[in-house]
Amino acid sequence: MTKKLPLQKHLFDIPDEVTFLNHAFFAPQLRAMTEIGLQSVRAKSSPWNYTPQHWFEDGETLRGLIAQVVGVASDDMAIIPSVSYGMAIAAKNITVRSDQNIVVLHEEFPSNYYAWYYKAKDCGAALRVVHRTNKLNWTEAICENIDEKTAVVAVPNCHWTDGARIDLERVSQKARSAKAALVIDASQSLGAFPIPIEKIRPDFLISVGYKWLLGPYSLGYLYVDPKWQEGTPIEYSWLNRFGSENFSRLIEYTDKFRQGARRYDMGEFSNFINVPMAIAGLRQIITWEVSAISESLLDLTSYAAQSAHSLGWVTTSDSERIPHLLGIRHATSMPSDIGQKLSENKIYVSIRGNAIRVAPYLYNQKSDMDRLFEVLKVYSR
Repeated sequence: MTKKLPLQKHLFDIPDEVTFLNHAFFAPQLRAMTEIGLQSVRAKSSPWNYTPQHWFEDGETLRGLIAQVVGVASDDMAIIPSVSYGMAIAAKNITVRSDQNIVVLHEEFPSNYYAWYYKAKDCGAALRVVHRTNKLNWTEAICENIDEKTAVVAVPNCHWTDGARIDLERVSQKARSAKAALVIDASQSLGAFPIPIEKIRPDFLISVGYKWLLGPYSLGYLYVDPKWQEGTPIEYSWLNRFGSENFSRLIEYTDKFRQGARRYDMGEFSNFINVPMAIAGLRQIITWEVSAISESLLDLTSYAAQSAHSLGWVTTSDSERIPHLLGIRHATSMPSDIGQKLSENKIYVSIRGNAIRVAPYLYNQKSDMDRLFEVLKVYSR
């Protein structure tokens, strides 16, 4: 049986009067990360303490930790600034013909839409936007839209607006049968939900670091299947080159890249402030274990779903959603002032489309959900 974690609020700097249920928007950082960040800022006051090794050592530590979370080899991971950057790499390297199509979701987050919109436009291919229906869930709808002309399937692990789950194993099987590339935006699941990478076998998997991976902003991660590791990066950083560790020989230009997915690293991936903070976040996640995080958050969202149903609100069933996210919909129409009313009570969620997205973390407990529904009670039925 998967263990459940006790309340971890003491590790975060969240006032008691604040009910923060918006981890999927912008995660609070650990107290320890704040201290590390301050130390890292101060360190640049003494640049004489830096050596060439500093440009690589922490970056490689970070690469190893994120590889452990994903469940792959360190050589398969690149350090990037954003999902849009990772999507641009995938789009640059995947060939799409004019008679083919690219599958994306309706109301997908823009970073996983624009890269494929412009790829289809440039190639003359069709952009196939999948809609969920009353008869088909997301997984079924995606699989129905994959055919022998599909070149790319670009999907998340769950829909970002309400946590509706996508069965990536089924989607992967359908994509493979069509010989289509599978590109995953795992920003709303990696670090909070176990992803069986060996069964899904994506071509590219991309995630921001500042949500469920507890990292700072402007730092993300890209998994690259080995068959794409001889591809073309979207920038030509000196740090990505073979032998770049030897600063005295940098002007001896070379066409060779560093090993594996490192060719796709962003310029200045060594970021001396963000990288140490991200390391601390990933180490904490590994200590907790992703499966335990997921199980613990399921307790909270299931409790929230029961509370919602008792007041006449509608949610996606537990079996159809990711454990750590819950979309709550009004039975008729979402009240226009509900976000403001919640904020006035220092309760923080996201309104996404026609859903209140509830995204708790290990600093939350059931009493936080009770506070939320005490306000929602006014709008019920």
